[in-house]
Amino acid sequence: MMVSYGVNTLISDSGVIKYRIVTERWEINQNRHPSRWIFDKALFLEQFDEKFHVQSYIQCDTAYYFDESRVWELRGRVRILTKDGLRFSSEQLFWDENKHELYSHVFSKLITPEREIQGSYFRSDEKMTKYFISNSKGSFEKGDFGSDDDTLRTAPDTVKSQLRPAPMPQPRNTSIPLTH
Repeated sequence: MMVSYGVNTLISDSGVIKYRIVTERWEINQNRHPSRWIFDKALFLEQFDEKFHVQSYIQCDTAYYFDESRVWELRGRVRILTKDGLRFSSEQLFWDENKHELYSHVFSKLITPEREIQGSYFRSDEKMTKYFISNSKGSFEKGDFGSDDDTLRTAPDTVKSQLRPAPMPQPRNTSIPLTH
């Protein structure tokens, strides 16, 4: 077990700097099963490209990294900002490094330069370029459903496809006598 305080560190992969982690307290605990890293005093994580340009950042109140499964669990005021201006917020988010995806089973809000979407289930690739939100509501511009360059435009409406229209009542043959 190791606990570090006041951490500001860079993480590399194959000699290339990929991430920067900033946190007040970082605990690496191999005694727990499964073993994990614990960030219980907030976490700020930046992701870089090969030229050290910031691609995105993630911040949250608490985070756990399960090193065996390579899954992050972020809790409390989870915020993401990407280089394309996409903003995400939720109270919980999972990041599966093996599957290269993000997902949340709680209310989430996604804001792009073109629209704002909210829903109770969120799934995305880790670059936040292809995403899915169910039980959604939001604002959309006219013409949002006609092109193939956006996940929103190509994803099926899962709620709509599961609902069948109620049968229309058949009109009764009732004749009303006309009297003068």
